[in-house]
Amino acid sequence: MTTIASFRRQRWTLFGVLALMYILVYFYRVSLAVVAGDISRELRLSPQQLGTLSGILFYVYAFAQLPLGPLIDRLGGRLVISCCGVLTTMGGILFSQADTLQTAMAARVLIGLGTASVLMGTFTIFSHWFGKQEFGRVSGFMVAVGNLGNLSATAPLALAVGAIGWRSSFLTIGIAQALVTLLVFVMVRNRPPVAGPGGESAKGSPRPSGMMAAWGEIFGSRDFWLLGVIAFFWYGNYLALQGLWGGPYLMEVLHLSRAEAGQKLMCTSLGFICGSMVTDTIARKLFRSYKKTLLAGQMLLLVLMTAFLGAADTLSQPSLATGFFAIGLAVSSGVMIYPIIRSMFRVEIVGTALTSLNFFVLMGAASTQQIMGVIVGSFGRTALGASPRAFHAAFLFPISGLAIAIVLFMCARDYWEKG
Repeated sequence: MTTIASFRRQRWTLFGVLALMYILVYFYRVSLAVVAGDISRELRLSPQQLGTLSGILFYVYAFAQLPLGPLIDRLGGRLVISCCGVLTTMGGILFSQADTLQTAMAARVLIGLGTASVLMGTFTIFSHWFGKQEFGRVSGFMVAVGNLGNLSATAPLALAVGAIGWRSSFLTIGIAQALVTLLVFVMVRNRPPVAGPGGESAKGSPRPSGMMAAWGEIFGSRDFWLLGVIAFFWYGNYLALQGLWGGPYLMEVLHLSRAEAGQKLMCTSLGFICGSMVTDTIARKLFRSYKKTLLAGQMLLLVLMTAFLGAADTLSQPSLATGFFAIGLAVSSGVMIYPIIRSMFRVEIVGTALTSLNFFVLMGAASTQQIMGVIVGSFGRTALGASPRAFHAAFLFPISGLAIAIVLFMCARDYWEKG
């Protein structure tokens, strides 16, 4: 009994330390939405340049997934996450001092490289500490806790920027990143020292497949591609709103203040957190299917996002807050992609499988933000900013893509761990 209790304490301590790292990852992903106006004015950025500055982090993050997967499978998540944390620290501090677009871009590249390993490295570690039937629950919890970083990058960041400026705010986060990186290196272990309930012992684990063989197995799966497409547009829609263009839309079209815009975006974060805590329970108790849970949530997200084609322009602030919270709830269904991919492939290549899928997730965020920037910029700008028509046209891209992805994913097999 003592051994079981000790094992459980170890893995939840490990969870807590890795969650701190993931909170910072999420902060960097979405923080530009609140400070977009400040950075654009200070660095004299056009909408296209702002979209590129935001998107570069996700492009780098996405392409880094492919080599990181095999590295995580071989070196372990602890070492890879710790080394990447050093890069994130450097990038965060550099961004706080950037006075040109080129310097800011370089900083975002370092942050993209540094944060790329965190979630997938964490999930690979979890695959050894938690059983398959626990994986959906713990991955949902991790995403929920990570969204505290999302939360901090909305209204709290708006308040901090108003008090000390965006540079000092980002410098503070860079220092926090250094401390958490050290904590991960000291406290995290890739596998339990002995076999535990639901976990896998450090001994006796089969050697990971060769990199090319693992990629062949993963990318040779039709269902992997179908999952990748819906993952692309799931996260593309979410980050289009939360990561960059939601803030400018609220401030330029609805003429909300930065603090008011931050509050609306915070509602999305709260919805995502609440939904992530119960999504696995919904999958097990209601739908008895990861696939059906994912599809139901994405259909709801599709319906809600259509409001940004014009209907949201006339909504009251309470209605907007409710809508943004509902979007967060719908977005949380996307965490089902992780237990699905965990059930698709062998544990020996789970790091490579997770990072390969995450390539689609982050490419969705990167390309959507950049393409929307091009669309918004093509309409020109007035003294008050971009026109409502510009934002309506821009949001049509991720919404249409999600509709197509939902139809395609209906053809995928339902991977489900009973029990």
